[in-house]
Amino acid sequence: MEKLIALVEKLKPFFEKVSNNKYLRAIRDGFVSCIPVILFSSLFILVASVPEIFGIKLPESVSTPLWQAYNYSMGILAVLMVATISKSLTDSINHKLPKLRQINDVSVMIVSIICLLLLAVEPIKGGMAAEFMGTKGLLSAFVVAFSVPNIYKFFVSRNITIKLPDEVPHYIAQTFADLIPLSVAVFVFWLGSLVFKNVTGMMFGVWVLELFKPLFVAADGYIGVAIIYGAMAMFWFMGIHGPSIVEPAVTAIYIANIEANLQIYSAGGHAVNILTHPTSYFVATLGGTGATLMFCAMCAFIAKSQQLKAVGRASIIPVTFAVNEPILFGAPIVLNPVLFFPFILTPIANVWVFKFFVDNLGMNSFLYILPWTTPAPIGLVIGTGFAKLAFILAPLLLIMDAVMYYPFFRVYDKQLVARETAIANGEISADDEETATPADAEKEAEAIESGVAMQPAMAGAAAGNANVSEASSAAALQSEAAPEDMTERRVLVLCASGATSSMLAKAISKGAKQRGVPVESIAMAYGQHKDIISDYDLIILAPQMASMFEELQQDCNAAGVKSATTSGREYVGLTRDPQKALDFALNIIND
Repeated sequence: MEKLIALVEKLKPFFEKVSNNKYLRAIRDGFVSCIPVILFSSLFILVASVPEIFGIKLPESVSTPLWQAYNYSMGILAVLMVATISKSLTDSINHKLPKLRQINDVSVMIVSIICLLLLAVEPIKGGMAAEFMGTKGLLSAFVVAFSVPNIYKFFVSRNITIKLPDEVPHYIAQTFADLIPLSVAVFVFWLGSLVFKNVTGMMFGVWVLELFKPLFVAADGYIGVAIIYGAMAMFWFMGIHGPSIVEPAVTAIYIANIEANLQIYSAGGHAVNILTHPTSYFVATLGGTGATLMFCAMCAFIAKSQQLKAVGRASIIPVTFAVNEPILFGAPIVLNPVLFFPFILTPIANVWVFKFFVDNLGMNSFLYILPWTTPAPIGLVIGTGFAKLAFILAPLLLIMDAVMYYPFFRVYDKQLVARETAIANGEISADDEETATPADAEKEAEAIESGVAMQPAMAGAAAGNANVSEASSAAALQSEAAPEDMTERRVLVLCASGATSSMLAKAISKGAKQRGVPVESIAMAYGQHKDIISDYDLIILAPQMASMFEELQQDCNAAGVKSATTSGREYVGLTRDPQKALDFALNIIND
């Protein structure tokens, strides 16, 4: 196992580079921008479809407008995503271009929409067909969104433009500066689509969908889902945000499958496509990547180790809502050899059981997309359209996850109890991570594990911790009494989705309120900060996004803004201590 962990750590820099790939990030950021549209459309479908599950048929005058809202949002998803993905890629390209020679991202978005329509949408009498403006056009959208910004880059970086006299206002000059790359991009996709259709007899959108259909089918099989969800867990085990690497590659499959499921179900068929966003949210990652909900519950309620008990109880609420970084870094699970196998295998087992229910027992797969923070058992039941078997599957998965984690949890809990005993007896230092736990401490730990007795030394340690806590409180009061810098400060915390970052942002704001200092802190997903960097005094990056820190530093240095990141354990500790979180931010700002 130690060799495996060493290999994983050796590969970490390579996978961090993959995570930092601008094309994968563009897909991820583009999808994040469109999540509100997807959730909005799903809300209307839930209202239109759920009553039918219980035998209530809505009047056509009610159902038709509800489906219209869905079709006019999800029905143009490819159009929306080609714009958001191309903008994200343009921002990445602009990052490496001179400040006075930047690509116009608005122009790129507009041209990308035009090129997508030319490439994938079939002309019909009186207009154009809408079929490939939605989920069927996503693969074409990726091709366009990756191509158009690079066409612009070719001309802008070489300053190939229509030059006007200096007296011409900038906004007019910019229009002409965009004219050459705009014309070339549109011409390439217009001519390319005509040639492609004459050669193959079909539009590019239809052809590329047929080309990737075997991949869609393979990804939906037992081996495919094992690779996808196993990879997500493996990356997270290394401390890298796994979904940010894996999900961009399968986003098109996710979205296409769930719409196909809904159409099949609406036509009275059996929805069988497994790979969807809700499968990730509510089956594979019960409680977050690694399916950690039941592990966290065991830490909170049956752990003998003071560390696991404290971490579990502090993490159980966020983990219930799929924010599991506190348990990942607090237990820790990341790079913990004891927990490697359940962390990797439990998500795979969950999806395999779900697939068995769908393929062999006739249960419908997911039909609706719900917010990823919906507690998993609830999301599983609602997302499958209140399928009867979902009421059996949800508790079954919880029990199965508990069984898979329990023996490894017990081993790890025993190790920590032994370590805590040794620390309390003064045999090793609390900061010593290398020294092996003495044998007598392990024997005492076994007694504690079996519930025989609480060792006096452990009790003394608990009292000592209380004294430390009191001392910390006194220090905090003393700190509050000291004069504070009353300059208004703004802190931004970034992570992959804005969930983990909100925990630290709230801690900083709470500490500021307690101490009465004017510090405001908010959280965002990485990528949403690009246009507002200069509005903040400090930007903090969550540890799972550490691969992006070099880019963040460059952006912040250019804007004269401080930047920082932390280790996983430090980050979790800061989220639980508002005063320390505030001091962490202020020390960096005032340095």
